[in-house]
Amino acid sequence: MLYFLLWLAAVILVVTGIVRLVRGDVLVGVVLIIVGLLVGPGGVSIF
Repeated sequence: MLYFLLWLAAVILVVTGIVRLVRGDVLVGVVLIIVGLLVGPGGVSIF
């Protein structure tokens, strides 16, 4: 269950980051994508 929640949080963060990049907010978009990759169970999990 925790794996799924981490995966879901990572997906939401990365998608939000991509949307922010498209809208022109580059710094926030990059930060959200990096945090999403860190939270995701496939990446370096901070939890």
